[in-house]
Amino acid sequence: MKPIYHALLLMAVCWTLSVDASEMAIVSKGEYLTRAADCVACHAVPGGKPFAGGLEFKLPFGSIFSPNITPDKETGIGNWTDDEFVEALQKGVGKDGKHYYPAFPYTSYTLMSREDILAIKGYLFSLEPVRQVPPENTLSFPFNQRWGMMFWNALFAPNERFTPESKQSAEWNRGAYLVQGPGHCGECHTPRNLFQAMSSGRSLAGAELGNWRAYNISSDVQHGIGAWPEEAIVSYLSKGFAPGFGGAGGPMADAVEHSLRYLNPEDLKAIAVYLKGTPARAEGVPRPTLVINDSALQKGVGLKLFNDTCVACHQLDGSGRQSPAGGLAGLKTVNDPTGRNLIATLLEGHTPNSMRADQRMPNFTGSYSNEELAAVSTFVLRRFGQAQGQIKPDDVAKSRASALH
Repeated sequence: MKPIYHALLLMAVCWTLSVDASEMAIVSKGEYLTRAADCVACHAVPGGKPFAGGLEFKLPFGSIFSPNITPDKETGIGNWTDDEFVEALQKGVGKDGKHYYPAFPYTSYTLMSREDILAIKGYLFSLEPVRQVPPENTLSFPFNQRWGMMFWNALFAPNERFTPESKQSAEWNRGAYLVQGPGHCGECHTPRNLFQAMSSGRSLAGAELGNWRAYNISSDVQHGIGAWPEEAIVSYLSKGFAPGFGGAGGPMADAVEHSLRYLNPEDLKAIAVYLKGTPARAEGVPRPTLVINDSALQKGVGLKLFNDTCVACHQLDGSGRQSPAGGLAGLKTVNDPTGRNLIATLLEGHTPNSMRADQRMPNFTGSYSNEELAAVSTFVLRRFGQAQGQIKPDDVAKSRASALH
């Protein structure tokens, strides 16, 4: 009997190891997809525990707060079934039929397969539970009536999975899936219609996000990223900058920090291939030429402040001294006549943990007045861009007030 016993024992051990390996593979895949979907960006407050929720989303009609998605059974999703989790991501309907607001990008996540969604659930359930109840939403009537989302969903939430295009390559389709589905790039980079749904006819044409502008990332050569080489797009997504093309700031810098830099090179290249093949949208801020405007070197407060504070890192020709991450020439940020992202960067800084010290920028919100920041912003726009922007102290004051609230 011993040989039979040993054989059965060996089979049991092998089966256990196989199950463990399978579960580990699902958790690993789920971690990758959770990063690709940038879940932590919305489900954690600054300095708080990841995925514990509580982040505030300020809307014109009140505020909503992200839920706890750790496996805590009382305050998180520890009691959720597979079907309930899939319904939440594909239909925007959570446990007990609770409708979510589209600040949660289920309108993009709906394209994800059940297998991928359950891999994310597997990863989240592998984490340490965190007991934390988010604040109550403060939406005014009638926006606090969640049942009304049924009608919005019927019009603007298709509830359909991603279907590869047979005429396109596997690489293009992989990029399309990542951009349209877990990456939900259109949620920030596509303008909204009157009902706050993404405008399908203007996909990836750029949109405003509070103090920031999410630029056009369609294939348009002037207004989008059609002129960017694939390697520049990959650099931007993985490092947060592409010399002579773009530098990530604000919400985009967070996306690079917490999500995009973790994607493998093949997926980053697939995203670049797809974006360069999207419909061109000729709107938004155009990319400036690399010609420097020497006439902007007239004496004034803007020039003085730039020489005193900025030139050490950015240089007078905008090439960047210590690192190409400090390059200004060729960036849309310096060609936007409103100076939206430029002002926000000056007020909020740029300090991703993943970047070297010489690639970070401090904030100047307490160092300079609105008048001084308006002057240096105007100098930068006229020195490195062609839009001839004129920033006023009131523009800085509005951005400063918005950042505080």
